[in-house]
Amino acid sequence: MPLLLQIFPSGCKTVPQLRICNQYYYTIHGQDTGGMYPNYHCKNLGACTVMLTGPSWIVYSMDGKGMHGLFPYQLTYGPFHPTLSDREQFPFLYQMAPEDTSLPLAMVSLILHFNWNWVGLTISDNDQGIQFLSYLRTEMEKNTLCFAFVNMIPLNIYLYMSRAEVYYNQILTSSSNVVIIYGETDSTLSVSFRIWTSRGMQRIWVTTSQFDVTTSKSDFLPELFHGTLAFAHHHAEISGFKNFFQSKNPLKYSDEYLARLEWMNFNCGVSAPMCNTLRNCSSNSSLEWLIAQTFDMAFSDGSYDIYNAVYTTAHAAHERLLQPMDNQEVHLGNCLKLYSILRKTHFTNPVGDRVTMNQKEKLQPEYDIFQIWNFPNGLGLKVKIGMFSPYFPHGQQLHLYEDILEWAAGSRQVDVDQCVRCLEDQYANAEQIHCTDKSVSFLTYEDPLGMALTLMALGFSAFTSVVLGVFIKHHDTPLVKANNRNLSYTLLVSLIFCFLCPLLFIGHPNAPKCILQQITFGVVFSVAVSTVLAKTVTVVLAFKLTIPGKRMRYNLIPRASNFIIVICTLIQIILCAIWLGVSPPFIEIDAKSEQSHIIIIYENRKEFLLWVKAYSEERGKREVHDTGL
Repeated sequence: MPLLLQIFPSGCKTVPQLRICNQYYYTIHGQDTGGMYPNYHCKNLGACTVMLTGPSWIVYSMDGKGMHGLFPYQLTYGPFHPTLSDREQFPFLYQMAPEDTSLPLAMVSLILHFNWNWVGLTISDNDQGIQFLSYLRTEMEKNTLCFAFVNMIPLNIYLYMSRAEVYYNQILTSSSNVVIIYGETDSTLSVSFRIWTSRGMQRIWVTTSQFDVTTSKSDFLPELFHGTLAFAHHHAEISGFKNFFQSKNPLKYSDEYLARLEWMNFNCGVSAPMCNTLRNCSSNSSLEWLIAQTFDMAFSDGSYDIYNAVYTTAHAAHERLLQPMDNQEVHLGNCLKLYSILRKTHFTNPVGDRVTMNQKEKLQPEYDIFQIWNFPNGLGLKVKIGMFSPYFPHGQQLHLYEDILEWAAGSRQVDVDQCVRCLEDQYANAEQIHCTDKSVSFLTYEDPLGMALTLMALGFSAFTSVVLGVFIKHHDTPLVKANNRNLSYTLLVSLIFCFLCPLLFIGHPNAPKCILQQITFGVVFSVAVSTVLAKTVTVVLAFKLTIPGKRMRYNLIPRASNFIIVICTLIQIILCAIWLGVSPPFIEIDAKSEQSHIIIIYENRKEFLLWVKAYSEERGKREVHDTGL
């Protein structure tokens, strides 16, 4: 039943000046409503009416049957409808719900998480369903997902009945076990959903909070809906709502009609024999125990929209009352002013969410993901299993509580045909429910070995640098000159680079470092060794000059030492070039030695040595065989 909000500019003797009443029935039947508001004494000065309508009223609005003349300004709760956002056709109708632009992405993220690449889709054949299909198809094509089938359920009941069996067989014969349901709850789609489940069809249903079957009454069969996944708009819990509602007893209200209406909402008449769910209708009973029986205490999307609609109207009324008002102002102008304020209203509600009447300024909604569980004694409850936020980076938008997921028959295990082998750079977690990237392991400066090598390399190179500095400082002394000053400099510099070569083995491996590691050390070490050899040759030649009868020019000694260094270094460079051409080093990635780590190491090719060894072994076997003959 639609809810009517009426703002009284003045005349009420009680505060606040906002009343919420079930007046639609009386208005369209022309009945007097003067005595239906308890505890209020109001003068009949005319009311600025704001009509709050639900999903069932939307059908009449789109068909042109809405009461736009009687109630020009309407706030609607329930799912967003693209048709109702047309300002030309509905200039005074505003939807409290945001547009579900990120819902297709949320559903596709869930499908990708469980590796469901073959899913079915059933939607209402209207603008809302077609728009959702367009968004969902775009997201699925981006992620190479496919539809097993697409059922578009017509709104016309006669057209639907002629094709009902076709839609049923389409799902029954499909190999897909996952079906997305999106559309109206008060439509043929809801009828189809009930028929399919009542006939024992069990699938993994992925839907929205509109199909919240846990709030249904006697026709709810929880075993058929067990495992159903539902997306609902995320919002904070209303402070004090549960405590108020659990302690509420409708029979204690002075208005007998409201008491009857409240108990009938829970399948219970005023007289005890009419109770379908409650054992009795005691006047001392409360609604606290219903949280574990038939009623969901959590705020639904529709309830939250109503909550925001009431606050929106109250904010607009408060702002209008604060503005100066002429006593001669006519009622129509006063209401138009109120409507103008209401249209521009934006505020932050008590739970911290931003509320605005401008659809373009509304933020993309976040979604809570619920799973319906079947408890003993036919009790079905929805349990929050995760959340989706479009504001997180790609790949981190979906978060699921894997440890509480339950599928059919109470199993938390996925069928073996749904299991997928993890990639080489990934590993399965302990529960084996998803793949995690392996961490890369290599020798770093933070490791004990890497830190020790770094300290030793820097220490020895620093000590050698100090020695080199001493030689440079005293380069004119006879002692330094006697030790062949240039060769000493060359030896000390080459030793410094030799001590620094271990640093090439530390850090993230790459191709240049892989090639330079051994070549650099080989060439620099060859220079150091050849320098020592040159010094030795120099000493030998110097002593030979002092032997009588030896004829050798003194100026040949420096040249000989230089030639030794150059020739030895060239030989080492040629050997390194041959080695690079025949068996170059490479980076080896070991992803199998450890489960959760990828080990990156430098490796040398051994194919040539293996060929030589294999040839030698084969030749030896032949010689032994020939000897035996």
